[in-house]
Amino acid sequence: MAYSEEIRKRRTFAIVSHPDAGKTTLTEKLLLFGGAIHVAGAVKSNKIRKTATSDWMEIEKQRGISVATSVMAFDYTGHKITILDTPGHQDFAEDTFRTLTAVDSVIIVIDAAKGVEAQTRKLMEVCRMRKTPVIVFVNKMDREGKDPFDLLDEIEEELSIHVRPLSWPIEMGQRFKGVYDIFQEKLELYTPSKQYVTESIAFKDIDSPGLEKHIGVSLAVKLREDLELIGGVYPAFEVERYLKGDIAPVFFGSALNNFGVKELLDCFVRIAPSPRPVQAIERTVEPEEEPFTGFVFKIHANMDPNHRSCIAFVKICSGRFERNVNYKHIRFNKMMRFSSPTAFMAQKKETVDEAFAGDIIGLPDTGNFKIGDTLTAGEELHFKGLPSFSPEMFKYIENTDPMKSKQLNKGIEQLTDEGVAQLFTNQFNGRRIIGTVGQLQFEVIQYRLLHEYGAQCKWDPVGLYKACWLESDNAQALENFKKRKVQYLAVDKEGRDVYLADSAYVLAMAQQDFPDIRFHFTSEF
Repeated sequence: MAYSEEIRKRRTFAIVSHPDAGKTTLTEKLLLFGGAIHVAGAVKSNKIRKTATSDWMEIEKQRGISVATSVMAFDYTGHKITILDTPGHQDFAEDTFRTLTAVDSVIIVIDAAKGVEAQTRKLMEVCRMRKTPVIVFVNKMDREGKDPFDLLDEIEEELSIHVRPLSWPIEMGQRFKGVYDIFQEKLELYTPSKQYVTESIAFKDIDSPGLEKHIGVSLAVKLREDLELIGGVYPAFEVERYLKGDIAPVFFGSALNNFGVKELLDCFVRIAPSPRPVQAIERTVEPEEEPFTGFVFKIHANMDPNHRSCIAFVKICSGRFERNVNYKHIRFNKMMRFSSPTAFMAQKKETVDEAFAGDIIGLPDTGNFKIGDTLTAGEELHFKGLPSFSPEMFKYIENTDPMKSKQLNKGIEQLTDEGVAQLFTNQFNGRRIIGTVGQLQFEVIQYRLLHEYGAQCKWDPVGLYKACWLESDNAQALENFKKRKVQYLAVDKEGRDVYLADSAYVLAMAQQDFPDIRFHFTSEF
């Protein structure tokens, strides 16, 4: 096929983890090895003004956490790599779930001291549902943590996946000497350096007496014993099993100090999948097909605060996308062309003339796109699997400056388009309700409204339990329900009816009393 060579070069993956496991720091170091940046910014240190490349929003720099997925692309050893650095905080899980629909593989970062945490389990569930191949990177080996064999047992048990270490640490904490790369059969010894890539000394033969010179007799004996045990206990690594999602290769290292990151990257480009087929409602779309297809999985407002612009992130599923060529916007049923599609390096954007299956491009959005929109060369296709989940927290949003109501309305419109939160308008009193999955999102919305739109808002409490989308084949039953529950009815941004239940008991009673009505907890039904 015409594009197969380009497609084979591509690796698109997400980095996911619990907050503070070191996901953003790992992203930085991968970019450093790829030559995309030259000095890594210390994410946590407020003394150093350089913040992480992927955390470019002001609120991210202040808090030291990621609140939105960043997209970064770079070239490495003849491969075109696209990383999506996702938020770890559970309040932004929805952004991460959607991002997982746009990648072909995943790297899960685990803190060596804390092991597998709750958010990591949830993310693994999404990977398992989609049969996404997973590589595990055990981070922070330069600090005291759990025994590596105990960690492997925990990963197997908690994430329900077979594991196979492809690198092995030599000690940990202050005694940490480096890692043995099982995959390439070489020993890597490091000098800790947070700012620059350090050189490593490679040993091909683990039985070479030179090993003792570098790490001492006792550590050399222990390393040889550990490797023998690994060979006896864990299944041999097979790429096919990894690609099916049956086995997860495990690497050990310290992202902050550049330990073990290059081994991870070198192995990743060799074994990770190039773009995979994507399931549309109508059929399976193969990446090698010539006609272009793609879908919007994320929208971000104000990537450039000077221009108030929105960017729609499009995952290309097949064929080649070309600048200034007409493509069909399926929901609008009309042809559109894009004069300035962009590729990303976090906030830095550059215009691209063409892009291939597996790439992620940004299209300027003036209100034409919603999450889940499909673009094709002309075929009627609908990509699925991008739902909005029922929010768990609700607040009324009120304008505190009547002179800025226009800015506030635009801000709410654009931020809810991003999928950060959902907007419901109460049909009874006309007040606007913002629904989110976590408290932190309210702070982010308030902060961004003020700093990006110059609009001030305040939150009023509202006691609600869940939002349910309503559907019924019985028009009379729906009408009766609406009359009975008039105070608790709202419409979402699409104008669909939503029932805002104020408790689990009330919701259960409504479901019992109105059997002809279907209550949906995601917006996709």
